[in-house]
Amino acid sequence: MTEWLSMALLVVGAFFFFAGTAGLLRFPDVYSRLHALAKADNLGLGCVLLGLALQAESIAAALKLLLIWPLVLSASGGIGFAIARRAHTLGIAPWRKEGP
Repeated sequence: MTEWLSMALLVVGAFFFFAGTAGLLRFPDVYSRLHALAKADNLGLGCVLLGLALQAESIAAALKLLLIWPLVLSASGGIGFAIARRAHTLGIAPWRKEGP
């Protein structure tokens, strides 16, 4: 049962990584691309790490894997903020849909 749950979490994590990459390639501006990456990749990483923690040989190894997630979450938030702030400082305006 643990193997199936682990495999499902790894597949779900890979799906979220793929969705984040698709958002990075398809969205029109830096702000929406950052949003897609921050949401999808952080959730994908959480699923992958949880799936790997279920397969870990010891509790210590599983806890080390799970400790990676909050570290990456905080780093991702800080880097995303820095990129968005720099884009704003450079005068890059958010994309607006043109139309009637």
